[in-house]
Amino acid sequence: MDKKVFSWCLFDFANSSYSAVIAAVIFPVYYTNTIVGNASNEGDLWWGRAIALSMAFVALSSPFLGGIADYAKKRKRFLMIYTLLCIVMTASLYLLKKGMIIEGFFMIILANIGLEGGLVFYNAFLNDITDTAHQGRVSAWGYGIGYAGSIISLLVGLLFVKTGHIDLIWPMVAVFFGIFSIPAFLFLPGDEKGHVNPCKAGIDGFRSTMTTFRRLLLNREQRRFLLAYLIYEDGVNTVIVFSSIFAATTLFFKPEELIGIYLIIQATALAGAFVMARFIDYWGPKKVVMLSLMLWILTATTVYFIQTKMQFMIIASVAGLGLGTVQAATRAFYAQFIPEGSESEYFGVYSLVGKSSAVIGPLLFGFISSTFRNQRPAVLSISLLFLTGLVIVSMVKGGGPNVQQNTRKA
Repeated sequence: MDKKVFSWCLFDFANSSYSAVIAAVIFPVYYTNTIVGNASNEGDLWWGRAIALSMAFVALSSPFLGGIADYAKKRKRFLMIYTLLCIVMTASLYLLKKGMIIEGFFMIILANIGLEGGLVFYNAFLNDITDTAHQGRVSAWGYGIGYAGSIISLLVGLLFVKTGHIDLIWPMVAVFFGIFSIPAFLFLPGDEKGHVNPCKAGIDGFRSTMTTFRRLLLNREQRRFLLAYLIYEDGVNTVIVFSSIFAATTLFFKPEELIGIYLIIQATALAGAFVMARFIDYWGPKKVVMLSLMLWILTATTVYFIQTKMQFMIIASVAGLGLGTVQAATRAFYAQFIPEGSESEYFGVYSLVGKSSAVIGPLLFGFISSTFRNQRPAVLSISLLFLTGLVIVSMVKGGGPNVQQNTRKA
């Protein structure tokens, strides 16, 4: 494997420690149940607000910053700044104590901005490190290696939980993220040398990104794709940030059990990402996205009815097969629309749409959960997002096998 491809994939390995431990499994439950208290589902509301606000900031700033990165040719510098922000704020979570709701609220907002904002520039490197015919499999490799990072960081976190030192998990994640992101900063294509006026780059970048956004909206197929992505990614993001809270609050999973079930999900997601990597290229990302959404519809609907921990574990393991697959295939699908030299701008718009979906979903879940004092109606609403996204993406022309797309950049 080329060192640029390997270092790009290894960055996913690094940041997945944050995604698994902080955003998905251990910290959400710790914040909602220990820092806030979730007896009346108030913790759901605070967590939903934190995720929504951080995603809103990333959504609104990504097209602008993506344009700057392309015009100023400082993509790697932006990736480093956002990564450092995430690492510092993640380590700072160690300072949280029971009742520090507001402090934790702002810490997680900043940490999430660092992670999600950096992914805009990380995704934009995909077109730089591989040719069009192999983007699907490289995208899947990144997710697959990322799930391996999730598994390792969760296993280490489990050791801290068992010894009663849960607050040491957050600095561990920061160190993990920092160490394994280093190769990306060493081997990914570097920024262009020379001084560039940041104000001019900002203005030019913003104008160019708005032009890109208008161009995407004027193209019927790209507009349909973005609308479908907005809706079904809403469901994916909501599942990720609330699945562990649902398991802990409704099904009474203990921290050790939560880590165990998430390890199973990550293992099946890793398997799904690698097994489907070649199929994304040979079948085309559109077909793979549709199959994954069908799986998610079945999963979300079934979760509404389950009553036992074992039932949840079975459904979660099946759902994991479609987690990495739908994300990798979606990224590869979108990459087919991007002209050479506009990667950051296009992925800025991609992030705008994806992160906007993460604003609505968590707020909706938190609102429905706190209103009904029951998380099951909130879970059921997610299946409608997947169904709507499936219908729309089925109408998008394109997304065929990448082996037939080699002339796109010619």
